[in-house]
Amino acid sequence: MSETSFWLLRQQNQLLMSVSETGSMMFPKARLSELDGMVDPILVGHYEGIPCFASEFDALPEHVSGQLTPVRSLFSLAGPEIFALAGRATQLMDWKKNHRFCGHCATPTVMKTTEFGMECPACRLVVYPRISPAVMVLVRRGKDELLLARSPHFKPGVFSALAGFVEAGETLEECARREVKEEVGVEISKLEYFQSQSWPFPNSLMIAFFAEYASGEITPDPSEIEAAGWFNMNDLPTLPDPVSIARRLIEAAIGSHRG
Repeated sequence: MSETSFWLLRQQNQLLMSVSETGSMMFPKARLSELDGMVDPILVGHYEGIPCFASEFDALPEHVSGQLTPVRSLFSLAGPEIFALAGRATQLMDWKKNHRFCGHCATPTVMKTTEFGMECPACRLVVYPRISPAVMVLVRRGKDELLLARSPHFKPGVFSALAGFVEAGETLEECARREVKEEVGVEISKLEYFQSQSWPFPNSLMIAFFAEYASGEITPDPSEIEAAGWFNMNDLPTLPDPVSIARRLIEAAIGSHRG
């Protein structure tokens, strides 16, 4: 690693970002020799043909300047490609940090050189980066109504599509039907795949669907849903930020409606 590379340097769950005179953000560039204390950095990909390495740091490297920035804000500050690289780096650093020891025999693990795997030299258990699939469902009723709900964890006033994690032994379709039924008491039909999104908070893969309302009255589960209701597409509440696939899912429904 004698050549100059991009560095995704993390401290306290924020990345060190270089800021240009125009205010745009980018990962800082440096050679490994300029970064004291970087141990076993992870190659997370390439940007414009230049390698991108990720590593944690305790003290700010002397030869690298910038500002610490939350990963989520990079979507609006630096664009979707930078956000995607930052999300990948975040997940890989979490995985490496959380699996320093074998979960079976407690022996210190070693990172494999041929793939992303933390291997135990004693019992040979290999642990790969964890990905947690979660299904998102936007339920439509008739030509112009959407079922939206809000979690108590959302920003004030924000409503979104329903979502939940896939359980062991469950298909995506089964998860979609179960989550909608559990969260708001409604039955759905005609599931239609939309898109997926890697969501590094902390390690989710969001799989988004449209669905049609089949039956039932909205009855929110108070442990999960603060409020839920049918909203006319011409009079929607505050929606999630554009960084989320939920926003794209809702906007796609609106675009199809206005056609």
